[in-house]
Amino acid sequence: MGLAVWGLWLLPTWPRAACCRPHSAESKKLQVYYYAEAQTTHTTYPGGVEVVQFPNKQTEKFHPDGSKETVFPDGTVMQLKGGREETVFPDGTVVIVKRNGDKTILFSNGQKEIHTAQFKRREFPDGTIKTVYCNGCQETKYASGRLKVKDETGSIILDQKGSIPQTRPCSHCS
Repeated sequence: MGLAVWGLWLLPTWPRAACCRPHSAESKKLQVYYYAEAQTTHTTYPGGVEVVQFPNKQTEKFHPDGSKETVFPDGTVMQLKGGREETVFPDGTVVIVKRNGDKTILFSNGQKEIHTAQFKRREFPDGTIKTVYCNGCQETKYASGRLKVKDETGSIILDQKGSIPQTRPCSHCS
């Protein structure tokens, strides 16, 4: 048998769930369920927001618009909204995943990484951009204007200083 909190009293309830009754007229729609076996609390607020709290300190918040926010015990926060997932880690790293699967990672040191079906690219704070294409070809554009291209085997096929050529010597994914 579980216990429900009502005001400041613990009341016995049926074995799987407990419900708290609101203790004021203005919170009529507030519902709190405690699942004793799982040690989980499920709260529904008047505005329709639902919050589930787990014994490991993980919290999940469900909004009426369909969005969801999860706070993990280590402080990581993941938000799902409109088909987009955004995760913020305790070290400041942010990972954004779009509905199409494209992923952007923003590192706390200023670097940015982009993953798509066609390539993976890392952008550095100094302006250098390194790209690895799906066929294995690699391209590095340096802040100085230098361009280095490697083929699928890692052999340098272009190392040019100055302006970047209009045509690429390496055929990218189609």
